[in-house]
Amino acid sequence: MEPSQPPQDSQPPRQGWPAPGVPPAPGPYTSGTYGPYGPYGPGAAGPGAGPGPGPYGMPQQGTTNGMAIASLVSGIVCCLPPLGLIFGLIALPQIRKRNQTGKGLAVTGIVLSSLSCLLIVVGLVSGAFGDVWRGFQKGMDEAARSDSAFSLRTGQCYNVDGELEAETSEVEVVDCAKPHEGEVTGGFKLTGFSKWPGETSIDDIAAKRCGDIGNAYALDSWAFPESVYDFYYMPSPESWRLGDRAVTCSFVIDGGDPMKGSLRADKTTLDAHQLHFLTTMNRIDDALGEEPEDDAEEDLAANKAWAGKVHDAVTAASRGLKDHSWPAASTTDVRGLVKELDASAKQWDKLAKSADADAFWELYDQAYAETSWHSEPKVRATLKLAATAPVSESDSSA
Repeated sequence: MEPSQPPQDSQPPRQGWPAPGVPPAPGPYTSGTYGPYGPYGPGAAGPGAGPGPGPYGMPQQGTTNGMAIASLVSGIVCCLPPLGLIFGLIALPQIRKRNQTGKGLAVTGIVLSSLSCLLIVVGLVSGAFGDVWRGFQKGMDEAARSDSAFSLRTGQCYNVDGELEAETSEVEVVDCAKPHEGEVTGGFKLTGFSKWPGETSIDDIAAKRCGDIGNAYALDSWAFPESVYDFYYMPSPESWRLGDRAVTCSFVIDGGDPMKGSLRADKTTLDAHQLHFLTTMNRIDDALGEEPEDDAEEDLAANKAWAGKVHDAVTAASRGLKDHSWPAASTTDVRGLVKELDASAKQWDKLAKSADADAFWELYDQAYAETSWHSEPKVRATLKLAATAPVSESDSSA
C-alpha cells in the first residue's frame, strides 16, 4: 500500500528542524531553546521570565544608580545640601524600577543632606552663621594684605616696613580707620620709553601726575592736613627689565603722629552738592597755583596772562554756583558768595589789564585780598564740609 500523501495545504518540515512530535535533539543551544535568543526574541526567555543578559533587556543587577552617587557626594560635601536631598529622592524610585544597586548610597545622601539643611536653619535662626561669616571676612581681609608697594590699590592705607622713603617694597595694608603712614590716591603707567629713562625723568613725570591725581582724590583742600604730602613709588631699573611700568601715587605723613581716617573726598564719598561746590571752587585754586615764577618786572606779559586766567576761573565759579539748585539751608549763603566772586572777578580783570609793572603791583595785593570770601565758610558749613580755611605759612609767620 502506498504511503498516504500529505494534504496539499500542509508543508514539509524545514530542514534541520525536528519532525512534529519529535523532541529536539541536543545541540549547541541548550536548555531546550530554539536558537541563541530563544523563541521570544532577543533577550527574552519566555513569558514571566526575568530580564535576560542581552543588550535589549533591563539593566543587570549590580549597576549602581548615578543619582544615588550624586546624592552621597552632595551630602558629604555639604555645599548644597538641598541638592543631595533631591538627588536621593530621585534615585530611590529609579533603583526599584531599573533593578539597580545604590539604595544605601541614596539613603545616606538623603540623611546627610537633611542634617546639613537642619544645621543651616539652626545657624540662621541662632545667628551663628553671622559669626562664621565675620570670621571669614576677617580672614579674607588679612589674606588680601599686600606685602609689596607695587600691588597697592587706590584707597588702601598702609604702613611701611622701615624708612618711608627708602627703596623698599615691603608694606602692610591696614584699615584706614587705624593709624597709618600712607594712603594710595591712584597710579598710572609710564609710556613712550623704549629703555629705562632714569629716575630724574620719572620724577619729573610722577611729581606732576601724582599731584593731579592727589588733588582729584582729595577735593576738599580745607580738610587736608598740613603735614601730609604727595609721595610715589616708581619702577626700579631691575623691575623695569621685568616689564614694570607702574607708578603708585599716595599721601604720606611728614613725621609726627600717623594719619587716622581716610583723606578721600571725591565722587565716591561726597554727595552731589558737595561735589559740585568743591569742583566749582577748586578751579580758582588751580588758576592761582599757576602764577609765573618770574616777577612782573621780568615778564609782565606772563603775569598779566595769569591774572586773566584767575579772572576767568572766578567768573566760571560764580556762574557754576548760580546754575546749581542748592538745598534750602545753603541758598542764602551761596547768593552771598556769588556776589563776592563777582566783585573779585572785577579786581582780577583790572590786574590783567595793567599798563606796566608798577600798576600791576599796585593792584596785585588788592586782587589777592578779594580771594578770601566771607560767605565761603558759611556755605561749607551748610554742606557739611570743612569750614575752617587752612592757615598758610605766610599767615602763621605774620
